[in-house]
Amino acid sequence: TRKKVLVCVFQRGAMDGLMAVSPFTDSNFTNARNRLRMSVGGENGLIDLDGRFAFHPAFKPFKPLYDNKQLAIVHGIGSPDTTRSHFDAQDFMENGTPGKKSDTGWLNRATSKLKGTASPFQSVAFTSALPLSMVGPATTLAVDDLRNFNVKVPGATSLMQSSTAESFESLYEQTSQELLRNNGKESFEAVRMLQSLNAQNYRPAVQYPQSPLANHLKQVAFLIKYSVGLEIAFVESTGWDTHVQQGTVNGQFSRVAADLSQSIAAFWNDIEQHRDDVAVLTMTEFGRTVKENGSGGTDHGRGSC
Repeated sequence: TRKKVLVCVFQRGAMDGLMAVSPFTDSNFTNARNRLRMSVGGENGLIDLDGRFAFHPAFKPFKPLYDNKQLAIVHGIGSPDTTRSHFDAQDFMENGTPGKKSDTGWLNRATSKLKGTASPFQSVAFTSALPLSMVGPATTLAVDDLRNFNVKVPGATSLMQSSTAESFESLYEQTSQELLRNNGKESFEAVRMLQSLNAQNYRPAVQYPQSPLANHLKQVAFLIKYSVGLEIAFVESTGWDTHVQQGTVNGQFSRVAADLSQSIAAFWNDIEQHRDDVAVLTMTEFGRTVKENGSGGTDHGRGSC
């Protein structure tokens, strides 16, 4: 049966929410940003949303979603903890416990509350290691690429690979540690499911950008479309720490913003038949200062969007 799915996109580095969605009519804002100031209109100008706020031009793919009321912007959002450390702020955001480190992530705690029969793909992080958001007692998977998700022995034949996988599975079943045993069991079940779905040869319905974020969202779409029981997915977007030469139409911010918007728009088009079951959440550890710095960038601030 089709499940409701939450896709969480963590923007590491602290996105400048005021550049992403600018309060362009506010004179205090425009006066604080001489080099980073942008105007509304034209091919490369800000995209007016409501006469008060405007999208950065790199977010152009989001405009139709906003107009169709499929996309909402919650501005000025941030942790009540005042730390300006990326590492602490990301930990607090992923724990869901501002000002205090926790042993579990908020998405793991959410996973433990889900009802019904669990799939080995119920909660998946498309990362090389399990993110803090998904750490905890509930079973979760971390996989960088579904096409390479298997037990591998370099240089081994397919028969040897299969034999090795069976041996590992037997070892996991015998372990006395419940968490290790359960996660091992789920992982091997996931491998078998992927083999039956032929993930190696999957081709999406739309063209995605060439980036790690787009590749991971493409795989999330695959799991959604094949109804394997996915309910929570986690992906990462990096490069949002814009202290130096942040740029306006061009530059570091524009590059990562274009990747974010194009990747999510491609994903949304890819899952057209499943949109009513899917919510995508973007989040970042904190925002950036209203006033630009002397290097043409912005420093660590408070809320973002």
